[in-house]
This record gives sequence, structure tokens and C-alpha cells, in this order.
Amino acid sequence: MAGWYLFLVIIVAIVGMVLLISKFKWHPFIVLLLSGYFVGVLCGMPVDKLITTLTSGFGSILGSIGIVIIAGTIIGTILEKTGAALTMANAILKVVGKKHAPLTMSLTGYIVSIPVFCDSGFVILSPINRALAAKSGVSLAVMATCLSSGLYATHCLVPPTPGPIIMAGTLNADLGLVILVGLLVSIPVMLVGYFYALKISSKFDIPANPEVSLEELVDKYGKLPSACKSFAPILLPIILIAFKSIADFPSTPFGSGAAKAFFDFIGNPVTALILGVGLAITLIPKSEKKGTSFNWISEGIHSSASILAITGAGGAFGAVLKSLPIADVLSGSLVQMNAGLLIPFIIAALLKTAMGASTVSMIVTSAMMAPLMVQLGWTSEMAKVLTLLAIGAGSMTVSHANDSYFWVVSQFSDMDTATAYKTQTGVTLVQGLTTLVIVMVLGVFFL
Repeated sequence: MAGWYLFLVIIVAIVGMVLLISKFKWHPFIVLLLSGYFVGVLCGMPVDKLITTLTSGFGSILGSIGIVIIAGTIIGTILEKTGAALTMANAILKVVGKKHAPLTMSLTGYIVSIPVFCDSGFVILSPINRALAAKSGVSLAVMATCLSSGLYATHCLVPPTPGPIIMAGTLNADLGLVILVGLLVSIPVMLVGYFYALKISSKFDIPANPEVSLEELVDKYGKLPSACKSFAPILLPIILIAFKSIADFPSTPFGSGAAKAFFDFIGNPVTALILGVGLAITLIPKSEKKGTSFNWISEGIHSSASILAITGAGGAFGAVLKSLPIADVLSGSLVQMNAGLLIPFIIAALLKTAMGASTVSMIVTSAMMAPLMVQLGWTSEMAKVLTLLAIGAGSMTVSHANDSYFWVVSQFSDMDTATAYKTQTGVTLVQGLTTLVIVMVLGVFFL
């Protein structure tokens, strides 16, 4: 199959998705599945293989984050209905002040996503984000963009997030140096996302829409949950996931026996979020526990249905794209360009834009670059780190309709698809290009 034809089909599919969802208001679930059929048929995939790829892609993405999304929405529902989210918002705003609520979410996302996958992090922090938006009077579009971009900065650039730590292993890069340089580079990348939110996302007025007010909850329960109890269902999963990441370090700080197995179990995002649900249920007042806990859990499951459907369809479309020889077509032609650090960036950006998954883009691109490092003369430790960060920059560029994170951010923030393109897709483009510029400047001195 000719490379130009392959990319023409993918470009037509992506443009078609944008038009059908944004302009003609088709539901993303239908559009994503139809896009998978369109690309598969025009690229000559056998019918049986196409159907199998679509269904396995749908199931695979839901198998990895489906329970996390459901558990997260249940926690969010309980936090909101018990007033715990408002308690958290009050506690944070007392420290930072109402004027700095967006920066608070950027910094929170930046820290949380170091050990936690960005999809999980956004789900976990969504109740606080919504409560802070309501309390500070800031548009939910601004708060969501701050949170998503803060999470994204470290998700793509700083181990022990899965993508960067896998890249470090593939490129044989020094993990400590990757973490140090990654943290330094990701700070301005996070700040760029923050300023983008203030400048661009502020044009979209999305109300926070908390279900009940603080006064109504106080009248109903007499007393809201304490700050410690309110934060616990969110902090516990984050801490447990962080311990799992530490346990998985190549240096095996907890050894390779029972202790590591224990942290791998309780720190798995599914286990951690289920434990978070258990803590959230303890927030329900005794007077409300008869029947209410079941109803609230059911409401959380119901709220997650649309997110699951769209996320699964995005996984189905992405699976079709992953089955095509995109990486093989890209590697040979781009290396001949002699474009320096633009090579890993372009490969990762094209894979990310085509397939949707940042982590997959990082894994595939680093595997393609590893055998080329000597040929390109990038054998120093710093050269390996900069190559890794260039791939991370490409894997940011851009989050759109075939990316599950795009739908998690938009659906948990009440954004229509057109707004999500201008906020989520826009901020990831700016963050990716900012990272590239920083890496290119560092390359002048260290390559």
C-alpha cells in the first residue's frame, strides 16, 4: 500500500469526523465506529479482520479504563451529593484564594499525573474541579483546560507515568536524568496550558452546575463532612497508585517478592478506585444510607454510560489505525530528511494524531528510534533524554476525537464537541509545540 494513499484515507477520515460531529451534530459514538469502517475498507482490510479489530479495540480500551471511569463517576456523585466536594473546594480556596483557582487545578494536575494516568487523574479530580468552579465563579471550561493540561504535561514527559518510563527503557536512557529534565521542561509546558485556559477557554461560559448548594446541604445534614474525610476518597487512590509506580521502578525499592506484589495489587488503578468508592460510601449520612447509597451508585453508573460508549468507540477506531503499517511508512522517509530532533517529534505527532493514544505513540516511536540513535550520533545520555522528550512532545500533538482522553475531558466537563476542539485540542497543540521548542533549544547546547 502506497504511503501517500494510507495517509490520504486517514486525513479524510479525521476531517470527516470533525465535520460530522461539530457541524452536523452526529453522535461521536456513531461517527467513530463509521470512521473505523471507512478507513478499514478503503485500506483493504478483510471484512472479518475489520470487524474483529473494531470489537477487540472497543473491548480493550474499556477493559483498561472502563472500571476506572465507572468508579470515578460513583465517587464524584457521592462527593457532590454529600457536600464533600464543596468542603474540598472551601479548603483549597482558603489556601490559594478565589482568584487563583485555575492555577490550583493546573498545579494539582501537574503533580497528580506523575504517578497517575491522565485519564484516571481527570476522573478522580473532576469533583474538586467542578466544586472549585462553582465556588470561585470561574467557567468550567477554564478549570477543565487547566486541569487537563496540567495532567498532560507530566503524563507525556515525566516517569513513572507508563509512556515515559517505557521510552526510557527502550532508549536505554538514565531514568534519574529523564525525571529531572522532564520535570524542568514540563513546568513551562504546564504554565502555557494555564495561560491558554485564561486566554482562550475563558471565551466559553460553562456553568459548574453543582446539583445542590452549600446552604441546602447544611440545612439537610446539619454538618458537612470534614476536609480530611472529604479528600480521602480521592487522595487514597492517588497515593496507592503512586506506591505501585515506585514499586515498579527498575531499582525495585520494595524488592521483587510479597511487598511488591502487595503494592502492585492495591496500587492498580482499578483496585485503588474501588477502595476509593468504599471510602466515599462512608461519607453518606446514616439518615440517608437506607436505599440512598444504592441509588447514588446507580446514578454514578448511569452517568458513566455515555462516556464509556464514546471511549470504547474511540478505542475501536484507534485499533483499526494501529493495525495499519503507519510506523513502517513513516520511519524510512523521515530519517532521510536529516531534520534532527524534528524526526522523533514528527513521527510521534503523526502517530498520535492518527491513532489517538499518547502512550502507544511513545512506545512505537521510541521503538523506531532506538536502532537509529547510533546512526544519528545521539549516543550521549543527554541526547537520549532529549530524544525521549521530543517523542513526548509529539505524543501531545494533538488530542482530538480518536483519543479517549479527549472524551473524558469533554464529557466530565459538560463541553460540546466544538468547544472541546477549541479547548482540549487547542491546548494540547500549544503544549506540544512549546515542548518541541524547549527541546530544540536544549539540543543546540547538548547535541
